[in-house]
Amino acid sequence: MNQSIEPADLDVLASRQQRQRRAMVGVAVAAGLGGLGLAHWWNPRASGGEPVPGFWGLQWDAPSGGVVRAQAFQGQFLLLNFWATWCPPCIEELPLINAFYRENKANGWQVLALAVDRLEPVKTFLSHNALDFAVGMAGTGGSDLGQRLGNLTGGLPFSVAIGRDGQVAQRKLGRLSAQDLDGWRRLE
Repeated sequence: MNQSIEPADLDVLASRQQRQRRAMVGVAVAAGLGGLGLAHWWNPRASGGEPVPGFWGLQWDAPSGGVVRAQAFQGQFLLLNFWATWCPPCIEELPLINAFYRENKANGWQVLALAVDRLEPVKTFLSHNALDFAVGMAGTGGSDLGQRLGNLTGGLPFSVAIGRDGQVAQRKLGRLSAQDLDGWRRLE
């Protein structure tokens, strides 16, 4: 049995394929616009003001005792880093962040590392690895703050650069690189 394809059948097939392509493009455009909308919604710069309502009023226990207050960093450039002792990329990037702090503190940069961890492992880590910048104990509440700053997955490490104006200027989920920090140091 020999079937032949009529020109009318080819037109129907071509029309069907064209409709499928248009539908796929429509879905892609809708997904892209939805992603942009979500990014805008989660971007504190889009709404102006501080990175998270009430951020400058937050405080955390310092592993060595005392309290670290967010307000102490207000009006300065702030690299806010979420980390944990059980997170290898977090531990690997801390010397780089420490060097960044030493090189840039005279230019108004501050660093606050919030440990999403328990006190004893953090104290043990810090006794063997001196850091020149402030460390606060965020515990499990650090994940919530990280999400409010744009870390939708809750992964670590997560870093945020906050400008002098109190707005989030940059975010990075994953280990920071020297190139990341070089770009951040140029923020105005």
